Amino acid sequence: MLLARVSPAFATTLFPLIAALLYAFGALVLKRSSDLGVGLWRTTFVANLIVAGLFSFLWLLGGPPVERELLWQPGLIAMCLFVGQISQFLALEKGDVSVAVPVFGLKVILVAFFTPILIGDPVSVKLWVAAFLSVLGITFLNQKDAGRPHRHLLITFVAGGVGAAAFAVFDVLVQKWGPYWGVGRLLPCIFWINALLSFGLVFRFSAPLSAIRPRAWPWLVSGSVLLGSQSIIFVSTLAIFGKATSANIVYASRGLLSVVLVWMIGHWFMNAEQHLGPKVMRWRLAGALLMMSAIVLVVV
Repeated sequence: MLLARVSPAFATTLFPLIAALLYAFGALVLKRSSDLGVGLWRTTFVANLIVAGLFSFLWLLGGPPVERELLWQPGLIAMCLFVGQISQFLALEKGDVSVAVPVFGLKVILVAFFTPILIGDPVSVKLWVAAFLSVLGITFLNQKDAGRPHRHLLITFVAGGVGAAAFAVFDVLVQKWGPYWGVGRLLPCIFWINALLSFGLVFRFSAPLSAIRPRAWPWLVSGSVLLGSQSIIFVSTLAIFGKATSANIVYASRGLLSVVLVWMIGHWFMNAEQHLGPKVMRWRLAGALLMMSAIVLVVV
């Protein structure tokens, strides 16, 4: 496989960066579909089915025969993914984005924490420092003007923290079992199981899928394809090259890239965040510098 010939250090910098850029674009597109009334749960359901379809193409890469007695491994990883999604969407639904997103950023530190426990690979002091800088940068990037109290802080912290932990375990287990299963077998199984679990979200729909406005569908589908494409790039990188901690630090630049894209082309998507005040922009500039410092520590 061509990817396997690439230097792990180069791969875990370049591919997560590409994935982060695609994620930032996808988030803008899905935000537009949300503005058109699709809603979190219907978006998650449709996106999970489309992403599972995209991951199905990896099956064509081949791999070792699937051992039925080991199917619990992709099943466990899929459960981590599903629990992470539910927890984070609960935090977003009940609380404020400016509180929830920094809590989600704890995933970077949790990956560094779980890696030696679940895999046995040590995490260097340099990567620990980069992980903390990354979380601090995410916090600054999500600062907003004060003016109203935050909503449901406890459930936001708990749900966001559970989501971050679930996604961290997901990344580490993909790194752990990816080499044995092979990308063409492990990843499709994970996302097929996640798609099946997603049918449980139907009970959370505010209205059936048929009620989605026709002009919202192109945004929903294209955003989901972008989300699936970046997932394939990032998760495949973990499965092939490992180094989940350094890959997550670079991947966390999606917060910085989202801010840049909103500022540059947000008006294309009817996004008004580019008109935030100078105080918010100063916080985000500080967050950008911290994020860049974290990435430099990973690369150097």
